[in-house]
Amino acid sequence: MTLDFFGSRPKGVIAMAHIGALPGSPLYDADGGMAKLIDDVAADVEKLQDGGVHAIMFGNENDRPYQLRACPASLAAMTAVVTAIRPMLKVPFGVNYLWDPVATVAMASATGASFAREIFTGLFASDMGLWEPNAGEALRLRRNLGRGDLKLLFNINAEFAATLDTRPIALRAKSAVFSSLADAILVSGPLTGQSAETSDLRDVREAVPNTPVLANTGVKLDNVKEVLSIADGCVIGTHFKVDGDTWNKVDGDRVKRFMDVVDGLG
Repeated sequence: MTLDFFGSRPKGVIAMAHIGALPGSPLYDADGGMAKLIDDVAADVEKLQDGGVHAIMFGNENDRPYQLRACPASLAAMTAVVTAIRPMLKVPFGVNYLWDPVATVAMASATGASFAREIFTGLFASDMGLWEPNAGEALRLRRNLGRGDLKLLFNINAEFAATLDTRPIALRAKSAVFSSLADAILVSGPLTGQSAETSDLRDVREAVPNTPVLANTGVKLDNVKEVLSIADGCVIGTHFKVDGDTWNKVDGDRVKRFMDVVDGLG
């Protein structure tokens, strides 16, 4: 199974375009301002597209410490950044405002995104406290905004958190598709840049055979063949950065080497 924005490709790669800390967050660079945010992410997007990625997802990974409800200033700023970058995009794009599914759907609608990623279901103990997303609210907003075409990618095992749901991950995946209408299931490791468990990927793949399954974190050149032998695609951010550091700029050579391997899988 593949998502329609991947076209006819058997496996799809979504590359992260990490936006710098946004206005309203502690790490925001007020001297550089919005112009620097746009220039920096534009440079990364150019390298990602030149390297051949299949889709790009914008995220506010540096809005640390994270919040479970969107900051209005940051949400407005991220929407403005994505809107400014959109004319240069040659591939489908998506958005993810950490960690607010309703804000993410709203931004996706406003920017014309093809897909949106978030934690839509579950109950977690996290760095941000008790994490209790509301898929019903997010999907009703998608409906009310007339964006039935917007694909929602459900990350079912949250980073920076532990699930309080005692059901096996395979059952949680199956339930998310059945009860919450997930368009795709994403499987993550415990932190940004750390790999998902291979056994989790296999169990989810078997549980939802008719739903796209993507590895959401920790995919690298040395494990991508194994990951894509199970999953339909992956989301990749950290490995594409200089020295594999999440907070560095995109390294175009790393992107090209990775995509050469993926495209060679057939």
